[in-house]
Amino acid sequence: MKQEKDTISDDKHVKIPIPPQLKKQLIDDWNFVTQLGKLVKLPRSPCVDDILTKYLDYRSKKDGHIADSIGEILKGLRSYFDKSLPMLLLYNKERQQYHEAIKDDISPSTVYGAEHLLRLFVKLPELLAYVNVEEETLAKLQQKLTDFLKFMKSNQSTFFLSTYEGVEGNCKEEED
Repeated sequence: MKQEKDTISDDKHVKIPIPPQLKKQLIDDWNFVTQLGKLVKLPRSPCVDDILTKYLDYRSKKDGHIADSIGEILKGLRSYFDKSLPMLLLYNKERQQYHEAIKDDISPSTVYGAEHLLRLFVKLPELLAYVNVEEETLAKLQQKLTDFLKFMKSNQSTFFLSTYEGVEGNCKEEED
């Protein structure tokens, strides 16, 4: 059984290179949450939906039109984000916050921001390995996702927090 999974992954593994600045962002994110016990203050502004919309605007200005494929990819990203956030993208220390923030029919992409969206890009190659698409389509998708990450990198100071908030009086880490 394991060999079958490896075959799928090897044949259809989409590589999405994460720029070094965003890799550092991921490491800092991991440190804040898992080592310092700090969380991203919710709701985030800009939220994932805002970031996807800004990218759509950016692409349409740059290309002179909105390509249908970009819209579809962004819808797919939003859908993957909303479905995978509670299962794959949260650290244990963030689960309580999720249950408090996401109630009724609230979409996680309207509450969470770039920090959690970036985590999705780490998981995407694994998730996309099971999608039944032509190799050529996967190559185009990989190109568009790489462009999206470049967009996130160029807006890093606007999209990402530089510090997270302490949880229940956990504020001694601020002194350095």
